[in-house]
Amino acid sequence: MILGIDEVGRGPWAGPLVIGAVVLGGVQIDGLTDSKKLSKKRRDELDLQIRDTAAGFGLGWVSAAEIDEIGLSASLRLATRRAVEQVSVPYHEIIIDGTINFLVDTSKGGFVTTMKKADLLIPSVSAASIIAKVARDNYMAEQDQVYPGYAFSSHVGYGTAAHRIAIEKLGVTPLHRLSFAPLAKYRGAAMPSLPTPSDSSHSELTVETTKKIGDRAEGEAASYLVRAGHEILERNWKTKYCEIDIVSLKSGVYHFTEVKYRRQANQGGGVAAITAKKLNQMKFAASFFAKVQQLDDKDLLLTVISMTGSPPEVEEYIELR
Repeated sequence: MILGIDEVGRGPWAGPLVIGAVVLGGVQIDGLTDSKKLSKKRRDELDLQIRDTAAGFGLGWVSAAEIDEIGLSASLRLATRRAVEQVSVPYHEIIIDGTINFLVDTSKGGFVTTMKKADLLIPSVSAASIIAKVARDNYMAEQDQVYPGYAFSSHVGYGTAAHRIAIEKLGVTPLHRLSFAPLAKYRGAAMPSLPTPSDSSHSELTVETTKKIGDRAEGEAASYLVRAGHEILERNWKTKYCEIDIVSLKSGVYHFTEVKYRRQANQGGGVAAITAKKLNQMKFAASFFAKVQQLDDKDLLLTVISMTGSPPEVEEYIELR
């Protein structure tokens, strides 16, 4: 019963830092190794197998804004604590890939062994590396819809030549880590709005539509939840019967979040749109999701995030009890 821990996203210029924590509990999974040595297809296959068969796992997320605020070292410690808090099964040893004990200032610090190349040698650490990378890569791919033109799904935030060119042309986004030296000159700069069709230098982009603004609002809402320690499980989950904006998991509780956006705060606020009818629809959607995912014994919670402004910002977060 070893709790393996590994990180993904320490070096990118944009996007969150993600820590994976896995207790395999004796499960044998063929092909576990450092996630970087696997193809995307194989990582995705192993990710599903790990989630289905491991005794327990957790993901700790720290946003770019948090990294800028507290620094990378503190962010690694914070993300590790967030990941470990999600693992409720027992374990007798903790192995962290690398040479730094990110839990040294916690009650679990004395049970930690640090090990170079542990993601190659210890199956639970390999598994942690895989689920963290798949989760982060999927999140960055979703950001292509929120921030078009940056090709986040391609470079997942690393400082490639294409990424540098996109920043020079379009500016920075809330995903960018402005505390990193290559982006320090953008500190205090507002994110540019998307150009109009008359701007021939960016002809591939168009004026923001209501849908695009809504998508951006949902993206910022998801980032807000990640900063609060949530693992995003689904975005825009839809069936022919119902839909859910965001499904997330925090401390063993499944959160079903409705995102409501108003361009201006004086338009009544997004929470005002949660009528009795809408609330019943949200209850049905959450129940339907729980049935499909076989979450009979899990805690479920309905939440609302109200957003306003351009770019959208979180105005209010409410738990509906």
